[in-house]
Amino acid sequence: MTSKSISAQNPLLSPAEAAVDYGAVRPAHIEPAVRELIADTRAAIEAAADQPQSPNWENLVEVIEDPSERLHRAWSIAGHLNSVVNTPELRAAYNACLPLMSEFSTWVGLHRGLYERYRALAASPAYAELSPTRQRIVDLALRDFRLSGVELQGQARDTYARNADLQAQVAQKFSENVMDATDGWSLLITDEARLKGLPDSVIASARQLAQSASEDGWKLTLHMPCYLPVMQHAQDRDLRLTVYRAYATRASDQGDPAFDNSESIESLLALRAEEATLLGHPDFAALRLETRMADSAPQVLGFLRELAAKARPSAQRDLAELRSFAAQHLGLDTLEPWDIAYASERLREQRYAYSDEELRPYFTESQVLAGLFDVIHTLFGVRLQACDAPAWHPDARIYQVLDAQGQELGRLGMDLYARPGKQGGAWVDSERSRRRHGDTLHRPLAWLTCNFSAPHDGREAQLTHDEVITLFHESGHAMHTLLSRVDEPGAAAFAAVEWDAIELPSQFMENFCWEWGVLKSLTRHADTGESLPRALYDKLTAARNFQSGLQTLRQVEFSLFDMLIHTQTHGLSISAVLDTLDQVRQEVALLIPPAWHRFPHAFSHLFAGGYGAGYYSYKWAEVLSADAFAAFEEHAQAQPDGTRNVFDADTCRRYLDEIIAVGGARPAADSFRAFRGRDPSLDALLRHSGLVETQ
Repeated sequence: MTSKSISAQNPLLSPAEAAVDYGAVRPAHIEPAVRELIADTRAAIEAAADQPQSPNWENLVEVIEDPSERLHRAWSIAGHLNSVVNTPELRAAYNACLPLMSEFSTWVGLHRGLYERYRALAASPAYAELSPTRQRIVDLALRDFRLSGVELQGQARDTYARNADLQAQVAQKFSENVMDATDGWSLLITDEARLKGLPDSVIASARQLAQSASEDGWKLTLHMPCYLPVMQHAQDRDLRLTVYRAYATRASDQGDPAFDNSESIESLLALRAEEATLLGHPDFAALRLETRMADSAPQVLGFLRELAAKARPSAQRDLAELRSFAAQHLGLDTLEPWDIAYASERLREQRYAYSDEELRPYFTESQVLAGLFDVIHTLFGVRLQACDAPAWHPDARIYQVLDAQGQELGRLGMDLYARPGKQGGAWVDSERSRRRHGDTLHRPLAWLTCNFSAPHDGREAQLTHDEVITLFHESGHAMHTLLSRVDEPGAAAFAAVEWDAIELPSQFMENFCWEWGVLKSLTRHADTGESLPRALYDKLTAARNFQSGLQTLRQVEFSLFDMLIHTQTHGLSISAVLDTLDQVRQEVALLIPPAWHRFPHAFSHLFAGGYGAGYYSYKWAEVLSADAFAAFEEHAQAQPDGTRNVFDADTCRRYLDEIIAVGGARPAADSFRAFRGRDPSLDALLRHSGLVETQ
């Protein structure tokens, strides 16, 4: 097939408002589409920059947005497919376009003529006539131009462009190494006795995986639906050590050298430090905080250390109890890292008389989704309805988001199961944001991706409570973009909300997974059809803050490590990176992994996921989300059964109006104050986490 015929039939070149048939996208479509759309967008930018008329919204921002929207969508789809249905052909096509997209993005950021047009618009009478949202978009564009090196000259300008291209390539290689190292490891078990303690569902999946490879036995992998149950339930201590070590050394010098991320980490830290220096900042953290709610690295470090100090007494009690229990009841006089999850699960079972696996049959996928959709309807007044739109994999489903009048607001794609060729973890990304273009409304489309255990033996998937929380978390991100009332993509949630506030809507949604009325609606036992018994719910909530002190210290450890390696004026060797991590652990951690542990080498959030100098955002936004949910608690209504209804209609409406629907049309701090009537307080987070005594 010729390149011309490919272009004519290319789904990635469809109009911006049209639906894309993901199943029809082929690797051969990606590079022709990207090249064509880059050329179109370049031409529009050059025309806007050379426009002889005085700049206004229409002849500057709007004319560039038309082709930019199509380019963004095509590249987003390519990236999504590369993450969820990765093949050698798709990876090659995606990687071939990475330097093209990086070079184009750098070219835009360094376009002095375009920058001057934006400056002229900001200084003109036309700016005063713009809506506050459009003024914010212009202001953010000017900020981003400066942070993209537009004011650099000569050699510094060339160096910046080279730096940006290299960062994109190294980050992609880091991600590929983690995926390949995870997919490339497996352990065939031929003695069934070694699987003692594992849930039946995990054993059945391992058996099925071995059979599919024409092997006799049970195949274990490092994918989370297998790895976590092994660590929590396998009675064979040597098996736990083997799997723990494989997971802890992924993509490092301790594993397959073909996937070693040591050099990628060193390169990225050096490139980030160079970028910061070029742009006049002392370090990469200072550069990144230009676009955050937090003001400075010292402020972030102070926040994290304050949180660690508040969590430490609880964490010390947690660990002392665990060590005592492990010695007395499990014969583990020395508690090793690969014993922690196993001993913790046994302690929780003894103390609260239930296990995750006892809960799992209640959380059948169809009922969890029905309950989630009901919560979304109650909170936001919208319905999710399955539709026949083609998806990228048989596991994926597409839902329409409908308002009270049945009008479509956007679409949500859900892809919930782990599989080879799919990036681990859970996330939400978007194909396009809401945009009103003349009389046409381009509706948003978001993808919600998880890595839960797939159905097997003809039964529907069953989730753990933690997986239910993950699903609710990601649905909060999805609603943030799908329920936007902002008509300009430049002020969409994912484009303009500060990174350390973007987790507010997601973490907020997690709270509903602990409400009795909600939890009942999420459950229907796979065999009996019964809802979760109240007695089991009471055990679950009693255990809600089990080891929350240790969990908080763990998050602080990751966040401090991230901030400290990014407050250097230069790059670091991998040994210095590991030394920094050791120093952080000595400061805040109570659990110290073995010397061969290589956590940074698979820390994709930092080195491939955009969270570099930003991992603190999870705890920062958790303060916001806990305080936001506290508003619902303050207006909750007591129910006859002794529970509470937290869905106060006015509070739901204000949350939608002031937090969700406004996207990034104003600073996140202003949105929070508009909803809460004050600045955020740490009190609700400490209370929800069980780190303070309640009155």
